[in-house]
Amino acid sequence: MFRSILFCAGLMGGAPALALANSALGTWMTEPDRKGQVAHVEARQCGDALCGQIVRTYDKTGNRVSTPNLGKQLFWDMKQVSPGVYQGTGWLPLQNATFQGNMKVKGDRMVVQGCIAFVCQSQTWRRVRVSS
Repeated sequence: MFRSILFCAGLMGGAPALALANSALGTWMTEPDRKGQVAHVEARQCGDALCGQIVRTYDKTGNRVSTPNLGKQLFWDMKQVSPGVYQGTGWLPLQNATFQGNMKVKGDRMVVQGCIAFVCQSQTWRRVRVSS
């Protein structure tokens, strides 16, 4: 009986981790831009959808830098349409353009896709473990 209790406790303890495995909530690192800079984007709950804000930026050597995009929203109104899949609106800083896009999360990777006019692109972002 003790083993059954431990097994059930282990399953219950692991349930939140399984539920978050394909969640977009958290901090994500973008792919490098043309200057080699990357951003950390914090995805959080905004009403009944997700939004994502640039919270840190780094140069190609890994040093923190301040950029004009720091603090700006990269996506908003991203609603989950199926497990690990979100659809909503994004912003492309390079072109100062908004687009309809989607995000697909699988573990610690998230593919962000969108189209402006007839040009479609995607990036794969990596989940960042932030220490408190």
